This record gives sequence, structure tokens and C-alpha cells, in this order.
Amino acid sequence: MPPRVVVLDYGSGNLRSAQRAMERTGADVTVTSDPHAALDADGLVVPGVGAFSSCMAGLKAAKGDRIIGRRIAGGRPVLGICVGMQVLFDTGVESTDPRTEEEEVTEGCGEWPGTVERLDAPVLPHMGWNTVRPPEDTQLFAGITPEDRFYFVHSYAVRRWEMAPLNPRIAPPRVTWADHGGPFVAAVENGPLWATQFHPEKSGDTGARILANWVATL
Repeated sequence: MPPRVVVLDYGSGNLRSAQRAMERTGADVTVTSDPHAALDADGLVVPGVGAFSSCMAGLKAAKGDRIIGRRIAGGRPVLGICVGMQVLFDTGVESTDPRTEEEEVTEGCGEWPGTVERLDAPVLPHMGWNTVRPPEDTQLFAGITPEDRFYFVHSYAVRRWEMAPLNPRIAPPRVTWADHGGPFVAAVENGPLWATQFHPEKSGDTGARILANWVATL
């Protein structure tokens, strides 16, 4: 039987493009907001586009933060994409009025420490194709070359990895980096919780390989 994957519908994200991309891996894919289906699936995809605060509000309304937490506690795979990755961190800080430098601070899911903040770059949003720098022991980027590029569209990201090693017997998270006005976190592999800042569903054959690598672990 193919692995069962749920794309979580909480009112944000490119749901159908994510569904089609996941189906090309051979997975049995459902788009739903049903918490039971999301908990029972072999893999859960959490997409996201737009503002951190809006995505977090939709996620909480759909009890998505609880679903993610329960799956992680049970060692059940979760894949966050774009803002679906960002909401996994402690906090999102967004500019509300560039003229006054007012900021809105939103609490995230808190699966990883860290703050999602505005990129320090002369051109925003960061939109287009970029290379990434995965660690040597990556599973997510298996088969990917240094020349391969991925599609990004965002103005905010995690610019510092803040999770300290907790136990020398446990493998630390594998963090992949990219650059736009400075380094930012492009992907994370941490036990059952994986995430990408880029859009694998919009990244052609290289993105398809990323999704296939994730599905192969289910």
C-alpha cells in the first residue's frame, strides 16, 4: 500500500499544488482539516503562505498546532513548507508599518526555539531560485547536487539557529542554509519533524526529489 499523506487544510497554503506534487511521489494524498485523518496519516504536510500571524491564527482555529504536537510526541512524520515551516518556531516578528517600525509579535508552535524575522536584504521579497547548503548527513537532500536550485518566495525567515545540543547520544537537527542578504535557515531535519522554507512543489524535478525523499521515510 502507498503511504497515506494528509495535506492539512487550515485556510492557508497552495493546497492543490502540494497535493499534486505529493501524488507524483506515489503517495495516497488527502487534503482535509479533519483532525482524526491528520493524526492517523502516515505523513502530515503543513503548507503555508502569507503572514505568520494569519497562518498561526488559522492553524490554531483548526487545532493544527495540537495535531502537530501530538504527531511529534508520537514520532509521526510532519513536513512544514514555507510559512508552514516558520510557524514551527517560537515566535514570528512582522513589520506592521515600515514608517513607524511598528512590529507584531506572534507566538508560534514552539517546536523549535528561534524567531522568524525580516531578512536583511536590499531586495524583498526574496523571490526566485536559489542554491542551498545542506549538511553532509542529510536525508532530505539525498541525490541533490550543489548546483541544484529551489524556488523561494518570502521576506521573513529564521536567521539564527538557536537550538543547543541537548543530549550527545541523540543526533542534532540537520540544518540547511541559504543566502539572501545573509544566511537563513532553508530546511531542517529533526527526527520526525522536517521542514523547508522553499516550495518543493514549485521547484521542478529537484523539488520532486525532496518530496520523494520525505515520502520514502514514511
